[in-house]
Amino acid sequence: MKLKLERPLAFFDLETTGTTIGKDRIIEISILKVHPDGSRESYTTRINPGVPIPEVITGITGISDADVKDMPGLDQVAGKIIEILNGCDLAGYNSNKFDIPFLVDEMFRVGITFDMTGRRMIDVQNIFHKMEPRTLSAAYKFYCSKELVNAHSADADTEATFEIFEAQLEKYPDVGGKSIDELHKFTNMHNTVDLAGRLVYNEKGEEIINFGKHKGKFVEEVFAAEPSYYEWIKGGDFARETKAVFESLWNRYQQKKINLLKEKFGGN
Repeated sequence: MKLKLERPLAFFDLETTGTTIGKDRIIEISILKVHPDGSRESYTTRINPGVPIPEVITGITGISDADVKDMPGLDQVAGKIIEILNGCDLAGYNSNKFDIPFLVDEMFRVGITFDMTGRRMIDVQNIFHKMEPRTLSAAYKFYCSKELVNAHSADADTEATFEIFEAQLEKYPDVGGKSIDELHKFTNMHNTVDLAGRLVYNEKGEEIINFGKHKGKFVEEVFAAEPSYYEWIKGGDFARETKAVFESLWNRYQQKKINLLKEKFGGN
């Protein structure tokens, strides 16, 4: 490695039961520790999270409940992890936003304070994004080898977007061979209920709140526990389409309650 190190630099990655820090748990950690002399050591272990692993996570990671049932809990391997990372700067991909705060929080959960004092953090994803800007002008130059003149002019931007799309279909045969329906699914990476993404579908097609204090909860669960939540949405500074979606879900929830009462007590 060309970079001169003053102390070890530990690259690490977590696989977890989900992405919510403070709620989800680690199911696997892998560490590659690079020493100043260029030597390396690695450590990988799966971890029993103590909670079920969602099917969608198993689909992504290949790690199931059966794979971790006989593995140690985090409390049993935390000491080893701390020992390996002792005196290290930390690196990863999206690590500043996810892996590092997730690991620190999980250590708190098992009673260990992971001291970040003086550690430097290197996020490889941020290098990628800063060196390869994700702007329309950058994409036009990358795919079409042209400079975008009059950027932020609607007609120039629209024409450039079309040219980029054509170049992408040519450059990536797997993308070019997709139908419009397949491209719709391919380019919509977040399964949102409303266009603003305040609600998302889970793997079963159920509506989940995607922001605020109720993030990760079923919308009907929130309606039942906090009926005033819908009134807050109606009066809040949300997109009109988002409010319309919440209204539809609220009406469906109310109709379900009416139907349950009819079933219980009879009547039309």
